[in-house]
Amino acid sequence: MSGVVAITGATGFVGQAVMDEAARRGIALRALTRREQKPRDNVTWVRGDLADHAALAELARGAGALLHIAGVVNGANTAAFEAGNIEGTRAVVAAAQTADVGRFICVSSIAAREPGLSDYCRTKREAEELAKASGLDWTVVRPPAVYGPRDTEMFQLFRAARFGLLPMPPEGRLSVIHVEDLARLLLDVVPGGEGVSGRIFEPDDGTERGWRHHDFAKAVGRALGRDVWAPAMPASLLATLAKIDRAARGPRAKLTPDRVRYMVHPDWVSDAARAVPRALWQPAIATPEGLAQTVGWYRAQGWL
Repeated sequence: MSGVVAITGATGFVGQAVMDEAARRGIALRALTRREQKPRDNVTWVRGDLADHAALAELARGAGALLHIAGVVNGANTAAFEAGNIEGTRAVVAAAQTADVGRFICVSSIAAREPGLSDYCRTKREAEELAKASGLDWTVVRPPAVYGPRDTEMFQLFRAARFGLLPMPPEGRLSVIHVEDLARLLLDVVPGGEGVSGRIFEPDDGTERGWRHHDFAKAVGRALGRDVWAPAMPASLLATLAKIDRAARGPRAKLTPDRVRYMVHPDWVSDAARAVPRALWQPAIATPEGLAQTVGWYRAQGWL
């Protein structure tokens, strides 16, 4: 297998962590980007996006593996989710097939377990199905909630917790993972092989049965040095707030009806039956320490 790893979503939250980890390992990357980027050692930038077939062909050409991270997490409508998660993956798979790429790693989401729940869940599952039907040597990774430096999604929890109040979804459980642990995993599975190829993995931070929503909120508060009040918000109230956010911010809304349907699901705990083999990878960052590190980064950047 060629030493070059092609990557989509390189400039996003997870992608930047993967690039940092690849630099530590001396792995050569070819990375898709929509905007001009500063030169970076061992990285060849390819200008384009998931709808640019010529750019995807250039990205995949000669690569030994293609790591597909890019996707839509919070779309303005159904069409946005389908374009980013389904059609984007279809185009990346086609480029990998044409270039005879040796390995294809699809970064999905734990949300793909419940395709009937929301557009996000459904389109992530359909992206997985495209990878599985591709004829490529594939692995799918379904991260749970990802947190860490640079993140803007979970950051909303930290920002709210500063004031001692952190409303949470209705009672339920979730798994989490630090972005640096996820980055290590994504590069660890690149070689493939027995027990890795043709598998779907659901990694996490090692917390058995995940975190109760209330307990995770308290952990965020402790990382900030605050004892937060974490009331469970009824699904009906969250749905109303989503309508208000959409009316106020339009396509820039963070709390959408689609996201609410995802948030109120009671079980986003990683499935132990889909755990990564311990001989290949284990989480290295305990969540309390990872949350404290993340708070430190936010403060250093002036975000908090």
